[in-house]
Amino acid sequence: MSPPLVDPMVMRQAMGRFATGVAVITTEANGEPHGMTVNSLTSVSLDPPLLLVCFNHGARSAMAVVSSGRFVVNVLSRRQQAIGLRFAQRGEDHFAGLDLRYEGHRVPVVPQALAHLECDVERVVEAGDHTIVFGAVLDARIHEGVPLGFYAGKFSDIHQSGEESEHWFF
Repeated sequence: MSPPLVDPMVMRQAMGRFATGVAVITTEANGEPHGMTVNSLTSVSLDPPLLLVCFNHGARSAMAVVSSGRFVVNVLSRRQQAIGLRFAQRGEDHFAGLDLRYEGHRVPVVPQALAHLECDVERVVEAGDHTIVFGAVLDARIHEGVPLGFYAGKFSDIHQSGEESEHWFF
């Protein structure tokens, strides 16, 4: 195997310049709830409705998602930063002390998230140091609010556009 063309830390910093939202992936495997904060989430197709989420290899939540065959993407609001931090802690029981909420879904959800997208696992692909899970979206529910953002390794605010455009040519 040849050495990487780009230093992994430079790659991480460069991709960190791509602002994203924040979501918590939840599932239930063998009667036990699992969840993990992610920002590597992409809409793949509208017809049929598909999305993908990337997990680090070996992540307990990824293994739970794959074994259960279902998961929910919980898109977090700005007011849910503490939830994002809670589910980002490695090796923790993220649901400890929380009442499980299902809100009509087959697996637990984050209450009052901006969106719940319930998915069945469509396909799993191993790529580099990640496991990519494609989800067939079975149900989507949305709520009003302001999204929680992620930029340069930190939570950030996302604002509606309205500033004057920067022109390519000066």
